[in-house]
Amino acid sequence: MMDAAVVPVDDGKRKWLYPALRKGKLYQWRSAISYVYLVFFFAGPFLRIGGQPFLLLNAIERKFVILGQVFWPEDIFLFVIATLIFVVFVVLFTMAFGRVFCGWICPQTIFMEMVFRKVEIWIEGDANKRRKLDAGEWTKEKIWKKVSKHLIFILLSFLIANTFLAYVTGSENLLKIITEPVSAHVVGFISIWIFTVAFYLVYSQVRELVCTVICPYGRLQGVLIDKDTVVVAYNDVRGEPRGKLKRDLEQSQKGDCVDCDLCVVVCPTGIDIRNGTQLECINCTACIDACNHVMEKINKPLNLIGYYSENMIVNNQKASFTWKMGGYSTIMVLLIGILSYFIFSRSDIDMTVMRSGGMLYQEQPGNYISNIYNAEIINKSNENKTIIIKATDPAIKIKYIQAPGAIEKGSSVKVVFFVMVPANTIHSPKTTIKLQLMSAGKVLETESTSFIGPINN
Repeated sequence: MMDAAVVPVDDGKRKWLYPALRKGKLYQWRSAISYVYLVFFFAGPFLRIGGQPFLLLNAIERKFVILGQVFWPEDIFLFVIATLIFVVFVVLFTMAFGRVFCGWICPQTIFMEMVFRKVEIWIEGDANKRRKLDAGEWTKEKIWKKVSKHLIFILLSFLIANTFLAYVTGSENLLKIITEPVSAHVVGFISIWIFTVAFYLVYSQVRELVCTVICPYGRLQGVLIDKDTVVVAYNDVRGEPRGKLKRDLEQSQKGDCVDCDLCVVVCPTGIDIRNGTQLECINCTACIDACNHVMEKINKPLNLIGYYSENMIVNNQKASFTWKMGGYSTIMVLLIGILSYFIFSRSDIDMTVMRSGGMLYQEQPGNYISNIYNAEIINKSNENKTIIIKATDPAIKIKYIQAPGAIEKGSSVKVVFFVMVPANTIHSPKTTIKLQLMSAGKVLETESTSFIGPINN
């Protein structure tokens, strides 16, 4: 049975893996989840919520859109809180369920096993045929299959690269890169092909090494999991001593494991789950489906390999919610509450006002003293706004050098203006004044700033 996978030997060289495919119930669930994921991944850049992208991470223009909500650099504290929530969630999730994220949701696993692997099987055949094809001479059939496979791999990588770039630059910019002359978008064109090559190498050459060597998340298992963590595990209490199936009295003295090695044959990272929890295990459940298939044939209970914790196997306990999980859950709930408060209480219009540095006051006709100010106004809402700036004191006048006017949704403008204060009202070298940001007669925001002027006794 081991001819479908590579038996590791200590010669220091990488051994190419040929995992077999067993379509059990868990594989069907993983396939369904992957289809939903792929639809959202490829459609995401083109979906709109209130006129804004579903998701946009444009670091170049410092514009981020999540679920139709626009976030700007001024909202960086929200990203800090969100990052803390993500870290706590990863810790909590890993403590409770080990590396299940890697097997069910991770983009690397979904694209490798549910897209590129399926293409490979479709063209080259099952594990045995793929292994024989690689070991055989270069015939016309082999050349045709290899060229066909890698051309499709490049096409898929190109599609993924374009979609990935759309999340970074926006779908509108991507369409411009595709439809307009290359000379007008050299950087974008080069970026697409850099990502294409990177994705192609990952899914055609690097493969499982991303999970076993490159990704640091697998190494967190050794730090975060404990005896109560539920992971994909082999029930050695029930399975040992293992042995080949025989129709005699000796079989009654053996465990349920018939030593068929199917759990090794189907493993995409080439491990033997019966050796215990290993960082290479991505909890993909392929071994569970394979083992359950054998258990059904020999009329044994299912889930000899299943979701277990060490205490569930050794002490025959049920899965438990530990005090550590409770502590991390409490922290996560508090952080989510804080983040929700700031998101729902933030203003749709944000104004930052600064007096021009290095400039003194100026005397203006009509016995006014003026200071020049710079302001940046950001429209975070999903509709266009016509903005004016007024002082709360009706005696203070605003004279625009560069007026705000209409601000499109999800965009920002810079404003330059004079604040003119009656000279007879100034009694200090520095006075605090309040400026209101108004639209359609409504006050959207009030900002305080300092005003420099002469001292009038």
